[in-house]
Amino acid sequence: MSSPSVLLEIAGVQKRYGGVHALRGVDFSVRAGEVHALVGENGAGKSTLIKIVSGAESPDTGQVSLDGKPLSLGSTSAALDAGIATVYQEPQLFGELTVAENVFIGRELRRFGRVDWPKQRTQVASLLRRLGLDPRLADVRVADVPVAEQQLVSIAKAFAHDARILILDEPSAILTDREIETLFTVVRGLRDSGMGVIYISHRLDELAQVTDRVTVLRDGQVVASQPTRELSVRQVAELMVGQPLSDLAGKSAASAQGSVPALSVRDLSRGEAFTDVTFDVRTGEVVALYGLVGSGAGDIARALFGIDTAFSGTVSRNGKVITLADPIDAVRHGIAMLPANRKLQGVFAPQSIAFNISSAHLTFLSRLRLWVDRRREQATATDLISRMGIKAPGPGTAVGTLSGGNQQKVVLARQLVERPDVLVLQEPTQGVDVGAKEEIHRTIASLAEAGSAVVLVSSDLQEVLLLADRLLVVRAGRITARYGRAAEQVEVLAAAAGEVAE
Repeated sequence: MSSPSVLLEIAGVQKRYGGVHALRGVDFSVRAGEVHALVGENGAGKSTLIKIVSGAESPDTGQVSLDGKPLSLGSTSAALDAGIATVYQEPQLFGELTVAENVFIGRELRRFGRVDWPKQRTQVASLLRRLGLDPRLADVRVADVPVAEQQLVSIAKAFAHDARILILDEPSAILTDREIETLFTVVRGLRDSGMGVIYISHRLDELAQVTDRVTVLRDGQVVASQPTRELSVRQVAELMVGQPLSDLAGKSAASAQGSVPALSVRDLSRGEAFTDVTFDVRTGEVVALYGLVGSGAGDIARALFGIDTAFSGTVSRNGKVITLADPIDAVRHGIAMLPANRKLQGVFAPQSIAFNISSAHLTFLSRLRLWVDRRREQATATDLISRMGIKAPGPGTAVGTLSGGNQQKVVLARQLVERPDVLVLQEPTQGVDVGAKEEIHRTIASLAEAGSAVVLVSSDLQEVLLLADRLLVVRAGRITARYGRAAEQVEVLAAAAGEVAE
């Protein structure tokens, strides 16, 4: 029988996806009036556990109980009915609807069979006051509300449905320091009101500020569950990785050898996104920018390709300062970029492989700059399909019919058409299977061997340790630690979490 103070209890939960054992007999509980941190490396099982608690997945074995009563959650709406709400890193709201409409969407208050709009607005205004927000936001479109306040609107939505367990999934990843402190104030208030909060974060230094207990997952198993005050950031990092943290003295990377860097970045800054970023990448070198979610590493990558313009600092190619006002400038200077989000930024799903590969190189593949040379387009696509190991019948195959890994290879192939000197690769293996990941890793290594300068931006620690000649840790928009090939996993993780300063 559960203790009366335990709201949520998870006992012996196991979950398999084919040959992958995602959860291996996990026990986990949340008490009333407690903020319980759930941490672990990517692939540790956090997401799977949260999907089960929130009703998005069902366990193969094991039990989820609320107030000592077993729950059978077949959907997220069933979990919400039971009093379990989830607020994700990116607010799950409808931009064109008002705050009040979002809070009650799908569960509208009705009177005489019609939506009672005044009552909804009144209740939402009260919830907003409780969260320290202006009650007049109730009638404002969500698209016009700052992201930090959208997070709080999502919490208000949980309140409206009488949630007793609130899951916060990386809630601070996209917030500024000031906004994070506001979030912490709200979370402390939720705890004081008796709610149970599951707090998921890669930012380990946050845990002492806002959580009461920490559970660490590794390889689908609980390896520790202790009061937060008993664990340092370093100890949590060691538990996540599974090995002790060695002495960090003298671990900084040696200076890279060679002539003038292919790419040189000096004091590059863009407001709160990133500040004073300085590094070099030489021909044939892979330099990784590694950071946890929201670190700013992705913002730096966007600036290197001219998507977002830096406010100050310089970028040089082969010793000459260049202007990167837009991606056209970047391409003109021999810089290519693999975007982080394949679906939104990388592929034209209904179109052919040949169309996707050639779409950024129409002038290069044209005759007399008047029309695209279709024969050359097809030949280029066929060559890259072979070189990249893309599994498809031919260049005319629609990209949307390919697996995620093969789609990612198509996006990478597009960057290679004009043989760029500098490649900026954002999360190159995100969302691909193990086989595709290995093939993409081999491609990146071969590109560097062939003379490309590679900037690898990844939140996959194993990936950067495998591929990078030098590794730069990005945290809160700054490079906070630098390592060579001798870097050890636990050291880098601790640096990214805030334990080590440059």
